[in-house]
Amino acid sequence: MPKMKTKSSAKKRFKLTGTGKIKRKHAFKSHILTKKGTKQKRNLTHSTTVDKADVPNIKRQLMV
Repeated sequence: MPKMKTKSSAKKRFKLTGTGKIKRKHAFKSHILTKKGTKQKRNLTHSTTVDKADVPNIKRQLMV
């Protein structure tokens, strides 16, 4: 039986922290930035953790 492959899209979007949490970036920061305020753009810059409900699905995609 062949090896299971990780989902390439998940591999590009998520990173694991040292404690096993999953980091993600905020959405809405790639284009159409002129109508968004400076504060909103600054707050979208920082990464955050994935919600608890989504963790099992993402871990399955990352084969962790």
